[in-house]
Amino acid sequence: MNLLFISLGCDKNLVDSEVMLGLVEKRGYKIVDDEREADIIVINTCCFIHDAKEESIQTILEMAEYKKGGRLKALVVTGCLAQRYQNEILKEIPEVDAVLGTASYHKIAETIEAALRGGGFLELADINGLPFVDTKRLVTTGGHFAYLKIAEGCDKHCTYCIIPKLRGNYRSVPIERLLKEAKELAEQGVKELILVAQETTIYGRDLYGEKSLHILLKELCKISGIRWIRLLYCYPEEMDDRLIQVIKEEKKICHYLDLPIQHSEDEILKRMGRRTTKEQLISLIRKLREEIPDIVLRTTLITGFPGETTEQHEKLLAFVDEMEFERLGVFTYSPEEDTPAADFPGQVPEEEKEERRAQVMELQQEIVFEQAEEMTGKEVLVMIEGKVADENAYVGRTYMDAPGVDGLIFINTDRELMSGDFAKVTVTGAAEYDLIGELSDEFTK
Repeated sequence: MNLLFISLGCDKNLVDSEVMLGLVEKRGYKIVDDEREADIIVINTCCFIHDAKEESIQTILEMAEYKKGGRLKALVVTGCLAQRYQNEILKEIPEVDAVLGTASYHKIAETIEAALRGGGFLELADINGLPFVDTKRLVTTGGHFAYLKIAEGCDKHCTYCIIPKLRGNYRSVPIERLLKEAKELAEQGVKELILVAQETTIYGRDLYGEKSLHILLKELCKISGIRWIRLLYCYPEEMDDRLIQVIKEEKKICHYLDLPIQHSEDEILKRMGRRTTKEQLISLIRKLREEIPDIVLRTTLITGFPGETTEQHEKLLAFVDEMEFERLGVFTYSPEEDTPAADFPGQVPEEEKEERRAQVMELQQEIVFEQAEEMTGKEVLVMIEGKVADENAYVGRTYMDAPGVDGLIFINTDRELMSGDFAKVTVTGAAEYDLIGELSDEFTK
């Protein structure tokens, strides 16, 4: 039978989707990419913020239409929206045949079979469980890079975030399981591992009694075939000297760090339930740049958090201007039901949130464009992502850019390159967030 899989939301969700794809392919289902050809559709949903929730609901409704007179026999909804609104989905959208919770993705094949037998099936497990799947994932990222989810859940309970209620407490995946998965990915041709979790920096504390990310990284660096290891979702308060030194010393670890700080002002950080102060953030950023001069720092910010004043927003702008983050994303605050912040006084009007976001992004554009211009003439190592259609040019990424969220580099060349190749490229110019370059005389694969 033909099966279409739709994965929405974050890269952690994508890993779950790839695990499920591996399981259903092993059961003999044929994976297709056209809903009109599908006998079964599985939607792995997200509901982290309002826009993500709306996208998930809209996708379910669109796919439900194929139950009406089409060939579609089963519609299965999984992921965070399924975990949060399982009964509402089955009641309000009768075309949905089965709902699968966030800690039950290892039962996807059984759930599909139940859905084919008849509608209304619900599969929920303890959200503090940690499913174990021995089947190889079906990597959907092109084959040369893959995400490695090192933990599930979160203990932080930030006041704006619903994730702990949907994903449970923080549970680290044992090192031996991660090393086995990483080796399998390397054998499939993966050259860049991107470590993800709700928070990567406290990895291992629940299993081994202390933070062990530095130990995991050293072991991953020993795997042959892996050339880049990238860290995402590193909470600033959990960065320690052991981790900084491993990043500094191990050649495979990209000098790139994703530090989601959310704001700069102490009063807002405290209301958010964050565990850092402005002074601590500045101290950490300066230390990282001192220890690793070529490090690229990515962060995310929230504008319009309840109670944020114009003065606090202006101070945030000044902070961004001073810190000059190489990469930065901005979200407007999204009030989510069942979170403390949704009931906070001082809710900021939507228009004001958007205006503040636009001001931060405009400032960040100036910073990034200036940094990009300064790259002209420099030689960089690039992972080739693919060929530009109908042109003698390729697109790739440097260590400074994570896939999907950062910029690209376009390389003009007559030489034939393959996705996953590494090439030395001289930067010749910039186009907004992206770089332009040409192959260096000292070309490498």
